[in-house]
Amino acid sequence: MTKRIAEVKRKTKETDIMVKLNLDGKGEYKVSTPNGFFTHMLELFSRHSLIDLTLKAKGDVEVDLHHTIEDVGICLGQALSKTLGEKKRIVRFGHSLLPMDRTLVEISLDLSGRPALVFNVQFKKSMRGGFDFELVEEFFWGLVNSAGITLHINLKYGKNNHHISEAIFKGFGVALRQAIKIEPRIKEILSTKGTPILK
Repeated sequence: MTKRIAEVKRKTKETDIMVKLNLDGKGEYKVSTPNGFFTHMLELFSRHSLIDLTLKAKGDVEVDLHHTIEDVGICLGQALSKTLGEKKRIVRFGHSLLPMDRTLVEISLDLSGRPALVFNVQFKKSMRGGFDFELVEEFFWGLVNSAGITLHINLKYGKNNHHISEAIFKGFGVALRQAIKIEPRIKEILSTKGTPILK
């Protein structure tokens, strides 16, 4: 089997980002971003997806974190797209219903080639510890648009912003781990259309 490894670099006047992925890893990570909370969320994603992740991100944080977090999403999506290639033999769909203390988040995704995000999450307060929770949605918009993923994120219930975010990133990792799995019974692409843009 071809190794599903990719590296993406993006340097603009606003950000300088490097992402390296190994889809068939062990959930090992080495992540550096300007914000400790965001770094922790990416580490959770890596651990629970079992995707090895190396990521270094710098950005114009003197403005705010928006450019950095959005561009990390873009780069992570591009790396996922590269590693998946034509999406041959993968399960394609993934789902998780993930609890985090008194929070419950549902994640459903399709590696369809058609980017779409449904984000039914209402954070109670926007800012905490230097992190703007509105940027969680911006991160996933960047990711789905670059990776061609249909992604539904639904908060079933919960009040604590940290727990909600943690459940989202863990749940996304769990669902993605299912979707990227190689299924020996699938010989080409799991689609009646038979192309990387799936139906």
